[in-house]
Formats: sequence, structure tokens, C-alpha cells
Amino acid sequence: MLAVCLLFFLILLPTAGKAQDHNKRSFPAVRVQTAPAMDGAVRSDLVWQAIIPTGGFTQTRPDAGEPASQITEVRVVYTEDAIYFGFICFDDDPATIVIADSRRDANLDDTDSLRIILDTYLDEQNGFVFGTNPTGLEYDGQLSRAGDGGALLSTMRGGAGGGFNINWDAVWEVKTSMGDFGWSAEFMIPFKTLRYPSTDVQSWGINIQRNIRRRNENAFWAPLSQQFSLFRVSDAGLLTDLQIGRQRNLKIVPYVLGELSDIGDEGRATDTEWGFDIKYSLPPALTLDLTYNTDFAQVEVDESQVSLDRFNLFFPEKRPFFLENAGLFTVGVPSQVELFFSRRIGLSEDGDVIPIEAGARVSGDIGGTNVGMMYMQTESLAGVTPANQFGVARVSKELPNRSSLGAIFVSRKATGSLALEGDDNKTYGVDGRWGIGEYGSITGFAARTSTPGLEGDDQSWSLSGSYDSKDWLLNLEYVEVGENFNPEVGFLDREAYRYGLLRVLRRYRPENSRIGLQEIRPHMSYSSYWNFDGFQETGFLHLDNHLEWKNSAEVHTGVNFITEGLLEPFEIYDGIFIPAGTYDNSELSLAYYSNQGAWLSFSLSTAIGGFYSGDRVRISPSMRMRLGEKFNTELSWVQNDVDLPEGDFVTKVGRLRLSYSFTTRITLEALFQYNNVDDFWSTNLRFSWLRAANTGLFIVYNDIQGFDRYTGNVPNRSLIVKYTHLFDLF
Repeated sequence: MLAVCLLFFLILLPTAGKAQDHNKRSFPAVRVQTAPAMDGAVRSDLVWQAIIPTGGFTQTRPDAGEPASQITEVRVVYTEDAIYFGFICFDDDPATIVIADSRRDANLDDTDSLRIILDTYLDEQNGFVFGTNPTGLEYDGQLSRAGDGGALLSTMRGGAGGGFNINWDAVWEVKTSMGDFGWSAEFMIPFKTLRYPSTDVQSWGINIQRNIRRRNENAFWAPLSQQFSLFRVSDAGLLTDLQIGRQRNLKIVPYVLGELSDIGDEGRATDTEWGFDIKYSLPPALTLDLTYNTDFAQVEVDESQVSLDRFNLFFPEKRPFFLENAGLFTVGVPSQVELFFSRRIGLSEDGDVIPIEAGARVSGDIGGTNVGMMYMQTESLAGVTPANQFGVARVSKELPNRSSLGAIFVSRKATGSLALEGDDNKTYGVDGRWGIGEYGSITGFAARTSTPGLEGDDQSWSLSGSYDSKDWLLNLEYVEVGENFNPEVGFLDREAYRYGLLRVLRRYRPENSRIGLQEIRPHMSYSSYWNFDGFQETGFLHLDNHLEWKNSAEVHTGVNFITEGLLEPFEIYDGIFIPAGTYDNSELSLAYYSNQGAWLSFSLSTAIGGFYSGDRVRISPSMRMRLGEKFNTELSWVQNDVDLPEGDFVTKVGRLRLSYSFTTRITLEALFQYNNVDDFWSTNLRFSWLRAANTGLFIVYNDIQGFDRYTGNVPNRSLIVKYTHLFDLF
């Protein structure tokens, strides 16, 4: 009821956006009868050459505020069904263009590249991102609640609330061409791929980013202050004169799957599955998603982690169905207190896959208010969990100047023959953001849960403020989690605490640095957790300085002062217990990152100092190598050498990634992992032959050796062949 009542209240609030802001750059989209040829050859296409281009890009790095070092021309046309973008990226030295990867959604920071963001509702907080590099890779994602857009803030944030969902995969097309002029690109984005108002004539927010990697240069069509990224939608320009109607949209994506597995002592087993997803546009601006017998066999396995404290590890969501419009459903503090965490659906805490029978989601816009509802039904899993029904309802309203207000309701209820009476859980929450001036914001949430058997002290709330100018980044945050606060379909890093954070960072860009320094970032932060009796469980004071060179190489030098308070002993390693008490320590941390745009790059981070009752040396080296745009590899290692009076031990986690792209849509990838704490080796091999929107043929091989729990009902080895096909009916 809370969500329903708030929905009607939000609809009455004034809509966000600054569509009449005449200080913004703008240019018109031109209606054409004949679409461009979509071959990447923008310079020779008569459709493109009849359009007056826009350009005039401005750098944020290395020379903030200066014109881009190379000329970029942009043209935009549209037909009844799609919008087209034509780019000509002139380059006076084409031989030095950097092409680092050709896989779908590969990182575009370390390659010459283009990205556009479309704020179709002109709310200055949400948008669709499309990008490519000279090979023509497809890069797309959804942006939500990212009005601040600070590059450093975006890097610091994790979890579901980071604001950018790279795993959103859309139906669109890109083609590129290279020559002695530089390179060019054409984007074709069907209108039914996007969501937008139903007005006759409309303007969209737009910004365009071009990277010139040999100079580590970022340049934007709509100028940005140097601390901001493409996600700073409030400073985007305008794409005007769009006269488009509401598009019909019905897509059906069925799959078939065959699996051959080896389950420990049970021997080999075979299995076949089928299912489907349906996407249908509901007028005026809602989308219905249906799923039956949902499967995520093609999703990459989690990266192995080792915990050296007594708190919960966070593993991000990777499954496509839950990632679309994920930003709409996120409320809380990322990776710390999340009221809805979709990994609770279809996955146990130990990582066991719980079959999902079916689900439905409706999301979109009603009268300028974002609305989302989701229902999922899971099957029972013997010895793990009964069948469950999951429900989520969410409303939020974007307001002027990066502000918003919203509410969420989350529920879980056990069903079926294995369900116990009263096995259910509910979470209620409200959240908001208040943008203050150009650089400031205040955000917060308040929530409570309802769990049979837990009465009182079941609330949680947070309030934080930030100021992000060209020179300064300031953060102040407070979080409180009650002893009985229990969001069973959410995430808590720990229970029953008060938390405070203070962060101060100074940015300084020296002029005419003799050693090529780009930016110096001295900073400090202090965070602390207390229980409700005033006992400090964790304190962390961090003093650091980041030195960044113009080629993107960095050196970090820091000192940490750490307090850990234990009210009872805990087992940090097999058979080794840390006694109760308060432990005050200090450590030195150092990090180095070489030029990440080079064909061979390195990084090394270390921490040396006190650790609980003894000492620790942590070392984490990594190496990346690429051969052209086809072959990429990354080798990383994390080792903790711990010396305690209670016992010594060493933790080791190794990871090797390999990928070879035959084309931009045919890729072979491998992930090898080693973890000595859980005593296992794992191999994940994935071959993908992609069609539209990340559908196609997937062949996945998994091999897990040595980890005791994998001798149960989880395969030690499995070979999965899966085929999905998108039927775009209308």
C-alpha cells in the first residue's frame, strides 16, 4: 500500500528536466526517407553528406577546457523506425590509433572509441549508452540515477547502486571503416529499443565522448567539467526536432539447452531444458517482461574471493534478466545495505542454483514517474530451500536539479509442501536525493522489515552528503542498521551497527609538469562501525596520495590506521582463532599501474603492517597483454602472508583470463581460478556466437576440482550447449 499511495503522490509532482535550458548546446535530428547504407563509410554516403554536421568537442583530459586535438564530425538522421548516428573521427596520424579489444561490451577506456548517451525522457538522471571502437564492437548499457556523474565517484561505487548497467544488451547495429583520414562509424538504433515520451515533437538529452588513447584524451561534444564523465547527464546537450510515434514491440526469445555432467560419486548425467523470455511494450510507456524456466548457463562464474574478517562477501549480479532496469529497483547503500538484491532469487547463499519456474516484470514510465513491479517463483531444492514467491514494487520520481523521491516494497513467501508456517519476509523503504547547486547532493533512505519472530528494532536508515567540484571531493555519510533489521531479499555486509564515513579529496593538475604528471590527488578518509553499546567493531583511517601521469600510469602511496574490536573469538583460518579484544594496527599500502593502453601492462598493490594480533604482507600483482584487437589475456594473483601468535597461514587466489575474438560476435573465453583456502581449481570455458541482443549459440564447459561441497549435488564437470534466438515479431 505504501508504494501505491506514493505512486499517486509522485505523479502529481512537477516533472524533472530542463528542456528549456537555452544555455545547452543543441542540434537537430533530420527526418529522411532513405536510411544510410550501414557499411561504416560515412564519407561516401550521399544520405550523410547531405546533412550539416556538428562538432567542436572539448577535452576534460589531458588539457581540460581545450578543443579536442582531432576533429570529429557528427550527423544524426532518423526514419520512421530507427535513429542513425554517423561519425567521422579524423586523425592526423591513423597509424597510431589504438584498438584494444573487439568483444561485445569490452572496456572502451583503453582504446580509441566513441560513446553516446541518450537521455530520452530528459530527466537529466537516466539514459541509454551506446559505443564502439574502430573494430565495430557493440557496447551498450543503461544509466540510472547518475546525475552526479563524477568519474571518481562512479569508480568508488559498487554493487547494484553504481548507476551504470553494462550488462543491458539491446537490439541495434554498428558498422565502422578505417582509412587514411582516421575512422568512421554508423549506429542504427531502432526506436523500439529505447523508451521515450509519447509527445508529438520532443527533444532528448545527448552527449558524445571520443577517446584518443595515445594521448589519453577524453573529449565531449557537450563540455564537461574535468571531474565529470559521460554519466553527467545534467550537463548534456539537446537533440531536437524528433517527431516519432510510439513503436509496437513484441520480442520472443526461446532457448533450448543440453547438458552432460559428472556429479562426483553419482556418475554422469544428462539433462535437457527449454524455456523462453517475452518482451512486449504496453502503452503508453511500459514494458512487460515474462520469463519461463529461466536459465543463465552462459553467464560467467563468480570470481573467487577469500575473507579475512567475519563479515559477508559481496558477489555482483550477472544474470541478464535481473540486470535489465536493475537501477530502478536499487535502494540503499551499494554493497553495504541493499533493500533488494536479486541474487537472493535463484541462488542460495552457498551458490547453489535454485530453479526459477517463471517470472514477470513491468517497468517504465507513468506520467513522468518511474514504475517497476516484479514477481518470481522458484522451485524447491532438497536440503536447501522450499519453493518461494518473490515480489518487488518500486516507484520513483526524478525532480529538477538531480533530485528524486521514491519508495520500494519487497516480499518473500515460502510455498509448497516444504514450506513452514510463517516463513515469509517483507521490506518497506523510502529513498530520496536532493541536488544542491552544481556540485552538491544529499541522499538517504529509511526502511524497516517484517519477519515472524523478530519484533522491534527492525529499522535501517542512511543519510549522506557529497560535494564534487573541479578541485574538491567531499563525502559525509551515516548508516544505521537495527538488530532485527532483516531484508532477506536484500544484502547486509554485517548486522546491527552504526557506521560513519568522512572523505576529503583534493584534485590538482600541475601545468607544464617536467615528468608528465596529469593529476595529483591527495586524500584522507575515516570510517568506523560501532555496535549499539558504543563498542567500536572497526575503525579505518586512510591517508593517501595518487599520482597520475598523462599516459594513465599511476602510483598510490598510502598509510592505514586500523582498529578491529572483537567481542568473541572468530575463526580466521582453519583451526586458527583470533581471541576477543581490541586490536590497533597500522600498515603501509603502495600501488602501481602502468599505462593500461599499452599492449603489455602491469599493476601491483601491496599492504604491509600489523594485522589483528600479528602482522600481514599482502601482495597483488597482475599483468594484461593484448595482441591486436583479437587476443586478450589477464593474469592476477592475490596473496596474504599472515603471521599471528595463534598460528601462521597463507591465502592464495590466482586468476587467468584468456579471450580470442574471431569476429566482434564470435568469441572464445577462458577463466581459470585457484583458491588454496577452499582448496579448489576451477575452469570455465565459454564459446559464444552472438546474434542480436546477446542471443545466439553458447557452449560452456565447467570443471571444478578439490572443493568439498562440489562432491554433493553440484557437477564437478559439465558441458552445456545452449541456443537462444530472438524473434522480433513487431
